[in-house]
Amino acid sequence: MDAVIQRHAKVRDLGRMAYEPVWHAMSAFTDARTAESEDELWLVEHDPVFTLGQAGRPEHVLAPGDIPVIKVDRGGQVTYHGPGQIVLYPLIDLIRLGISVREYVCRVEQAMIDTCEEWNITALRREGAPGVYVGDAKIGALGIRVRHGRTFHGLAFNIAMDLEPFQRINPCGYEGLAVTSMLDLGGPSGIDAVKPVLLEKVAKLFGFSLDQAPNELPVIA
Repeated sequence: MDAVIQRHAKVRDLGRMAYEPVWHAMSAFTDARTAESEDELWLVEHDPVFTLGQAGRPEHVLAPGDIPVIKVDRGGQVTYHGPGQIVLYPLIDLIRLGISVREYVCRVEQAMIDTCEEWNITALRREGAPGVYVGDAKIGALGIRVRHGRTFHGLAFNIAMDLEPFQRINPCGYEGLAVTSMLDLGGPSGIDAVKPVLLEKVAKLFGFSLDQAPNELPVIA
């Protein structure tokens, strides 16, 4: 995959945050941006939550228990976010970069695959099932939205987390789909080791030079 011309992207590491404030902020950012707005990459670790995409069917939420379920405006079915999982929201102008949605998805998946490789974990795509898999188990999910050629929502990458909540749903709409994490495959025991590697892979694949922005949600005028 050829990298595109070098461009700057801002990085915000938001730490641990509830889902809804971040969702509303990235939607507002996407609506407010112009052709000159820099792309941004938001890293976050969410409080436990199930999110149900636009095509999501409620019957795939089997037994949520005390974990809230939020209907959202991304593609895809149901997934789980929680501590020990890296969520990355690439807020990218695809028109400016000159790439298709399909190519965008391919590069985001490749960033997770390349990150796994750093820990000698062989991850692969699956035809017709977006995301990244190790064997038969899913390690990275993808749910995106593109508005006026600009992306929001993004990827969820299981690093070192309690996987039990995935048993309360049909992950991504697939009954009985196995889910795994980097820790379970001999990888790192926390997300801090993985975040810079994932950012490096994303930057390489999209041709970005990364600049640090304040580690907080932007204020949209």
